Amino acid sequence: MNKYLRQLFTAVVALFVILGLSSTIIMAVRANALNNDPRNARSLYHQLGAYRGAILASDGTVMAKSEPVNDAFKYLRTYSNGPLYAPVTGFFSINQTADRGLEASRSMLLNGEADSLIWQLAKAMLTGTTNQGASIETSIDPKLQQVAYDQLGTRDGAAVAIEVNTGRILAMVSTPSYDPNKLATHDTKAASQAYNELSAGQNSPLINRATSQLYPPGSTFKTIVASAALETGDYQTDTKIPAGASYTLPGTATQLPNAEAQADGVNGQISLQEAVAWSSNTAFAQLGVKLGASKVSDMATKLGFGSTITIDGTESTGTPMTATASTFPSDPTDDKLALASIGQGDTTATPLQMAMVAQAIANNGKLMQPTLVDRVRAADLTVLSQTKPQTMANAFSKDSADKLTTMMESVVSEANPQLAIDGIKVAAKTGTAQIGTDNSAIDGWVIGFAPADDPQIAVAVLVHNTDVYGSLAAGPIMRAMMQEALQQ
Repeated sequence: MNKYLRQLFTAVVALFVILGLSSTIIMAVRANALNNDPRNARSLYHQLGAYRGAILASDGTVMAKSEPVNDAFKYLRTYSNGPLYAPVTGFFSINQTADRGLEASRSMLLNGEADSLIWQLAKAMLTGTTNQGASIETSIDPKLQQVAYDQLGTRDGAAVAIEVNTGRILAMVSTPSYDPNKLATHDTKAASQAYNELSAGQNSPLINRATSQLYPPGSTFKTIVASAALETGDYQTDTKIPAGASYTLPGTATQLPNAEAQADGVNGQISLQEAVAWSSNTAFAQLGVKLGASKVSDMATKLGFGSTITIDGTESTGTPMTATASTFPSDPTDDKLALASIGQGDTTATPLQMAMVAQAIANNGKLMQPTLVDRVRAADLTVLSQTKPQTMANAFSKDSADKLTTMMESVVSEANPQLAIDGIKVAAKTGTAQIGTDNSAIDGWVIGFAPADDPQIAVAVLVHNTDVYGSLAAGPIMRAMMQEALQQ
């Protein structure tokens, strides 16, 4: 009898151990996966029934908030001027997990479930009150965001503005955009239809073109080649380098021309400053080959190429918001290196990445970590966290930055006077990247900063699939953004 009792006791203990282990796995190990499973209706009701915190612009403008409604979900997420801020906020939907923007990167804080809000959650449970999520205060300047959005209009493109000394993102626009309110509706059929329509095709407006789409940067990449040259100590602004009206790509019969006669130089030679000012393809293709892939690649890497860039959030706050890694070819042959050195071929970049390049030049060679959130506040307005500026890399010296600034000023003063702003020195670099079948279309670029003698704002603008030079397609947008930012 004792033998059977012992066996029964052992079996019961084993069952309790199995139950404990399975409960632990469900409640701890698989908790996040189960909570995020779209089939988990209980989690869905829990999330939609929570008072989600607001997302605010730098001046307090409400970009997203939760409104009480009279249905089973209790609160409806609403977005003021949704298309304007969509690349920043992302969306919170009844049938799609938040996977982009601050709705994803700060989801746990917005829902009130982050570890930093544990006492607030406990208080709500004890008092029977509604737990409220934290509010997210961003660095976005609404007026600057609006100007960039209006200037891009119906064109396919992106614009990014960064505060030079801190890395704070002041504007981040992607067009065409979308209205997150259509995805936030509690009508599941309507939400599904809206998502299917918005996500269809390669040109989906759900794609944040500022951070998640790669484009050939064209001549804006010449700033990186120029910085690599300056850092060797062998080049100055007035150093003469080979140019010419045409350059045969090494080992090929392909001829690389210039767009402007001034870019040809004199007797096959041009100064480094004039090569930047007039965007000499023949000069920079040869300069890239002379420097070698290693030096150009190293400089690009210091400026952020080759690495995914985290813009906001951590695994503990949600799904981090990141920018796709920009690329420079590995061990290219000389012909491909020549093309890569003028921002064509296998060189690709996001608009955010090129805004960071402009920011580093404006900041004496110091590349700052780009950020989107200034601070997080609990429902009682106490500050839970505040973002501090962080240096990503000291990409090049102040001396090189000063010389790059001088050369980029000449881009405006000599070649593109239409980009000038009265009473303000502007430093810029335009770019015209050939794309499409038989190079039949253009990605128009411009990067720059102002005032050049006391930099405050760095800007990158891309207009995709256009038919005019970057100076004409993207240049006026940068100028308008700078004017708005500097008149405040």
